[in-house]
Amino acid sequence: MGKRVAIIGAGVSGLASIRSCLEEGLEPTCFERSEDIGGLWKFSEHAEEGRASIYQSVFTNSSKEMMCFPDFPYPDDFPNFMHNSKLQEYITAFSKEKNLQKYIQFKTLVCSVNKRPDFSVSGQWDITTERDGKRESATFDAVLICSGHHVYPNLPEESFPGLKLFKGKCFHSREYKEPGIFKGKRVLVIGLGNSGCDIATELSHTAEQVIISSRSGSWVMSRVWDDGYPWDMMFITRFETFLKNSLPTIISDWWYMKQMNARFKHENYGLMPLNGTLRKEPVFNDELPACILCGTVSIKPNVKAFTETSAIFEDGTVFEAIDCVIFATGYNYAYPFLDESIIKSKNNEITLFKGIFPPKLEKPTMAVIGFVQSLGATIPTTDLQARWAVQVIKGTCTLPSVTDMMNDIDKKREGKLKWFGTSETVQTDYISYMDELASFIGAKPNIPWLFLTDPKLAVEVFFGPCSPYQFRLVGPGKWPGARNAILTQWDRTLKPMKTRAVGNPQKPCMLCHLVKLFVLPVLFIAVFLALI
Repeated sequence: MGKRVAIIGAGVSGLASIRSCLEEGLEPTCFERSEDIGGLWKFSEHAEEGRASIYQSVFTNSSKEMMCFPDFPYPDDFPNFMHNSKLQEYITAFSKEKNLQKYIQFKTLVCSVNKRPDFSVSGQWDITTERDGKRESATFDAVLICSGHHVYPNLPEESFPGLKLFKGKCFHSREYKEPGIFKGKRVLVIGLGNSGCDIATELSHTAEQVIISSRSGSWVMSRVWDDGYPWDMMFITRFETFLKNSLPTIISDWWYMKQMNARFKHENYGLMPLNGTLRKEPVFNDELPACILCGTVSIKPNVKAFTETSAIFEDGTVFEAIDCVIFATGYNYAYPFLDESIIKSKNNEITLFKGIFPPKLEKPTMAVIGFVQSLGATIPTTDLQARWAVQVIKGTCTLPSVTDMMNDIDKKREGKLKWFGTSETVQTDYISYMDELASFIGAKPNIPWLFLTDPKLAVEVFFGPCSPYQFRLVGPGKWPGARNAILTQWDRTLKPMKTRAVGNPQKPCMLCHLVKLFVLPVLFIAVFLALI
């Protein structure tokens, strides 16, 4: 084997990293503090310190064809959007298929990761771990941090005057597991993210009253998109990305808001974002609009202050006799085993080249996998991140100079400010980001060449879903089954729904979809020109 690589965490990022190390002939050792793989997706009845925590009813927001490991499709009969237990089943199957578990040390806590005294020459790290109360230290040639960022809850108590006076229950959403104990209760959920909306809609069936307090609003999308197809297979395409990046900003913004408001008018539901043109991560919830219509969930502005039993909102209204406040306010990024100066800049922002590499290390032997977020799924993103990171560690790929990396980070911050409203977000544009990483390792599909040599595949790659298989078509790690997987992805999408035969399954018509996409911008331009 080659260089020794320590991998911290055995969630999907950790498994992708183990596999990438093995593909490149490196020697991985993965440290996992729990007793099983899966990370975030491994449900536990109680929130555990230092581990991500989900509630029992969590389903995926990405469909199966868009969130698989690129050379390991889901079984045909798996539903398109999966319960967490089904995804855990898939993750376990992948681990067994690739024989990854023998490289994992379970129930092992990573206590510290420190540079060796000769780091500037060797690039090596000293890692101290603890298992069964016993500490051990070992030296590794590189470290891949795969511990995720849904671990340390953000509880902004200082933002809510009077909260300490409140006599009801108060906790973060990571502590929530199931709705039974809230029967007949009056519940306030702070935060309009995915967790907050999931919890609120679930509680609406048992609680007496549920209110969501939102500071800035959010777009709410359905998993069911045009003509009933999974949202991401229709929305995340190379063609749509091309249009978004090519059209004038005014048209691109108009088109985006038109798409977001297609299902219902967010203004009427109290959900409209303060700045609707920003590409902040939307909420995926199929029930929330119906709950608002039925009055089982209400939306309120930010909480101005708490009293012993009530919440006073910024519009002056009051929610009386509250039994419980649930803070669905996200998470803080923390790596307690690491000197934070390694990955944070002087203004305390996490600073990573392409969201992966600390730019100022003397040797590029540390990478953070799974830190970046986008509308795309986590699994294919971490797979590609790990493939590139491992090649950098191996020496097959090289990083730019520190100056060039810092300039790139600053440039990306400016772009994030434009698209997402803040430079500190970990969000990024999925397809652009994936193509950028793929180009570093020679795995980016050449679309013009595909149209010349394999037009059937090219049409599906460019106009169809940007599925993970595209990034195993060529280059290192090329998968011989990638072409067929792309051409049959709609068959696997429709298969689990064919439980009652009522005619032939209807796949989406790419030409019809393209005409629909073109007509609206063209009409808008025509009207605009007519008014000049």
